Amino acid sequence: MKGEIAKMASAASAPSDAAVPSPEDLVARARAMVPTLKERTRRCVAERDVPAETIAELHEAGFFRILQPRRWGGYEMHPNVFFDVQKTLAEGCMSTGWMYGVVGCHPYEIALFHEEAQVEIWGEDTSALASSSYQPVGKVTPVDGGFRLSGCWGFSTGSVHCQWVILGALVPPSEPGGAPDMRAFLLPRSDYTIDTDAWHVFGLQGTGSHDVIVDDVFVPAYRTHRAMDGFLCANPGQETNPGPLYTLPWAQVFTRSVSTAAFGGARAAINAAMDIAQSRVSTNTGKASKHDPFLLAAISRAEAEVTEMEQTLRLTFDDLMGHAQRGEAIPMEKRSRYAYNSSSVVRRMAELVDDMVKLLGGRAVYMSSEIIQPWLDLHAGRAHVANDPNNRTTDFVGGMLGQAPTFTFL
Repeated sequence: MKGEIAKMASAASAPSDAAVPSPEDLVARARAMVPTLKERTRRCVAERDVPAETIAELHEAGFFRILQPRRWGGYEMHPNVFFDVQKTLAEGCMSTGWMYGVVGCHPYEIALFHEEAQVEIWGEDTSALASSSYQPVGKVTPVDGGFRLSGCWGFSTGSVHCQWVILGALVPPSEPGGAPDMRAFLLPRSDYTIDTDAWHVFGLQGTGSHDVIVDDVFVPAYRTHRAMDGFLCANPGQETNPGPLYTLPWAQVFTRSVSTAAFGGARAAINAAMDIAQSRVSTNTGKASKHDPFLLAAISRAEAEVTEMEQTLRLTFDDLMGHAQRGEAIPMEKRSRYAYNSSSVVRRMAELVDDMVKLLGGRAVYMSSEIIQPWLDLHAGRAHVANDPNNRTTDFVGGMLGQAPTFTFL
């Protein structure tokens, strides 16, 4: 009976077609926010968090519903819509775009949890949000009906704006010599505390990636998501969310969420470099930057390569969704290739912006220069484990050779 009531309640919350904005409308809403986000960037950085009014505006624009199931009031859209909105927001403020990418992709993973977990988080409020930290640092003790969980997790982006958190931890093997079971644990806000004085960094300061502390709380088994289920695309939530979108490998969605903000940061840096070049004349040499062939080459290369990477990752999800819509399994060689592509773009864009910054002389020394914050943000974004291509090379080459993957986060 409880399950039937939940299904009826969730079905009743599904928006009508007329209430669902088009992809073009959503991107236009994001574009309209860019000037405001630019104005708030310094405050976002100084406060080490996205301002509450920005979060309210993201809710009002419907951005957090893009990957949420229709039956829970979401739009259940193609992931490229989500990523287009994310990179547009990041052009105004990369910290905001990064936070949106991480928090905004979690409705996708929540849709993969057991129905009971979905009811708990969205049954009364379909706008509820979750932050995360997938570092497998928690202590897990299996007990009747679930687990007891303790630990301190870093890097929980957007945590102060969320009512739930998703935490990674290893469930110890049930038999000696067995393999641990990597899971994501879903906890309500009452079960953890947030240390807001831990996030002091040189870039992406405004993401509010605070520490989350859990002290021996009970997590029912239905509020866990096995990494292996995500890898096999055989998640319990697919029973009630059977659309093609939710048959994609979860890792493909998440890894893109922590690389896509870099496109907005790179665009902001390119625009800043062009603005500086238009007016800068060296007081030492008397040369105008707009006539500097080396700077023009660096800007040209950045624009061309960022566009190339954007097109590559867009085609990635067109291909993945094509497999999903046809009901086909995605070849492992493609999954390892696409994960590698996503992991490499942040480092490439950081290097492209490096090449522009070093040619802008004293104008790029001051913190007031509009190129500096995205430059710092891009270098901070490189530190995320999902943005290190060296973690992907074994499976990338192995996939081309037809070998089984060694890493299940694909």
